[in-house]
Amino acid sequence: MLDIDYMKLALSLAAATKGQTSPNPQVGAVVVKNGEILGMGAHLKAGTPHAEVHAIAAAGENARGADIYVTLEPCSHFGRTPPCADLIINSGIKRVFIASVDPNPLVAGKGIARMQEAGIEVVTGLLQQEADALNEPFFHFIKTKTPYVTIKAASSFDGKTAAKTGDSKWITSPESRQDVHRLRHEHDAILTGVNTIIHDNPLLTARLPQGGRNPIRIVLDTNLRIPADSNVIRDQAVKTIIYTGSEIDKSKAEDIKSFGVEIFSFPSRHVPIVDVLKDLGERGIMTLFVEGGSEIHASFIKNSAFQQIILYMAPKIIGGNEAIPFVGGSGADYVKEAPRLEFLKVERIGGDLKIIAKPLREEATD
Repeated sequence: MLDIDYMKLALSLAAATKGQTSPNPQVGAVVVKNGEILGMGAHLKAGTPHAEVHAIAAAGENARGADIYVTLEPCSHFGRTPPCADLIINSGIKRVFIASVDPNPLVAGKGIARMQEAGIEVVTGLLQQEADALNEPFFHFIKTKTPYVTIKAASSFDGKTAAKTGDSKWITSPESRQDVHRLRHEHDAILTGVNTIIHDNPLLTARLPQGGRNPIRIVLDTNLRIPADSNVIRDQAVKTIIYTGSEIDKSKAEDIKSFGVEIFSFPSRHVPIVDVLKDLGERGIMTLFVEGGSEIHASFIKNSAFQQIILYMAPKIIGGNEAIPFVGGSGADYVKEAPRLEFLKVERIGGDLKIIAKPLREEATD
């Protein structure tokens, strides 16, 4: 096997942990000596041993004189676990291959420098593009202190998310809806607006055949119109946070809080998207899945407060001027003012198309 093959293996180990390491990055590591894989591992969860620890432990004494392939620069600081750079030095490993340099100011090249000072050969940039893509949400979170935002929508072929009656069940296929549950499982939090709660009373949980991790539920509700018997209030399956403006019924707020729901009220009459994201970042929420209605989508897009859009497009035509579009609001006055995206991936899922798009680089929000 070649160096690139070992790094591909490390990347596959890291990719398998998607959605469970936040607010830490996904990292894989492989220890190799004389063409033999001696140990490998992945970081599984924040606060648990890093990928290098698992890989070196498996290699044991044989790690001396070996190579290690790591998808992200080994840490050099004491956090919830000891520095991996020191572990590598003490293990006797002679060469370290690194895909991505860690942008975290606590690391940012310091791990590489420490290993080089100890006489270890360090090679960087092996499959960097793939590794950077794997940890894009982490890099965004470290740089901006706000969550990586994914807007999700399901629409008909003509861009409608519901008929004029408000009916939206079901536009897309069971396979698409199952894929959405997988994405919920992979995100720290899921956000919607109060209109969606009033109309659909959703659970906003991850319902997968093998079980799933439920994201924290976020509701934007300026005037606290949410029904007190809503699922997101009563089921207590996972934490719910409601963001409101300043003018709400205090008595109703206290009743809702009695179910363990947190209500965060801004001093203004409205709920500013940018400030919501800032607060979520301070709570350590690295990834946010936006499953709102057309007005919520419009707010995020108007504020350039998103990093990607995932659209499930069904081969149906709803039609009608009064049907509800994927994005509401007032819209752009001129086509040249419309935010520009680039398609990254298009695939068939069930009978639908799953389209992933991101803002063009010069307009990207991170």
